[in-house]
Amino acid sequence: MFDSDYFPYAVTILIAIPFLVFAKQFVYGFLDLKKKELQLISGKSNNDIKLQAYERMTLFLERLKPSNLVMKFDKNLAVHEFLFLVEKSINEEFEYNASQQLYVSQTSWDNILTSKNNVIQLLHKTYENLSEDSKLEDFKTVFLMNYVNDEDYISESIDGLRNDVNKLI
Repeated sequence: MFDSDYFPYAVTILIAIPFLVFAKQFVYGFLDLKKKELQLISGKSNNDIKLQAYERMTLFLERLKPSNLVMKFDKNLAVHEFLFLVEKSINEEFEYNASQQLYVSQTSWDNILTSKNNVIQLLHKTYENLSEDSKLEDFKTVFLMNYVNDEDYISESIDGLRNDVNKLI
């Protein structure tokens, strides 16, 4: 048995296995400590980043509410100018916050996207149903009334974000 050609290899493997296990544990422990050190240096944990994303998306939804949109821009604009500027503003802010989809739940992101699209669609529908000589104040009033009479999808989206945050905390 000891005079086999494979005996030196077997002994080498028996000696090497505990060393390799120890080395693996050391490397993984070292990497884990470095990760914790980076988190301490940056001052943000994964939950902090997620909470910040939920805050930003809640702020986006609050700004998306028609009651806040009608307060934007000059009162002397034509209706089509107002419509263009509001839609542009919504899309720019959405694009700015698009990276937050990495941190919020898929359901919440879908609700945010639906809310954004519904508000833009409501803007266009209101514009199409008004007469050409309508004033901006008339447009704003009809836009607000259409939103109030419709489903409050923005508040539902905010409630969904709130529920997600409660799960995180």
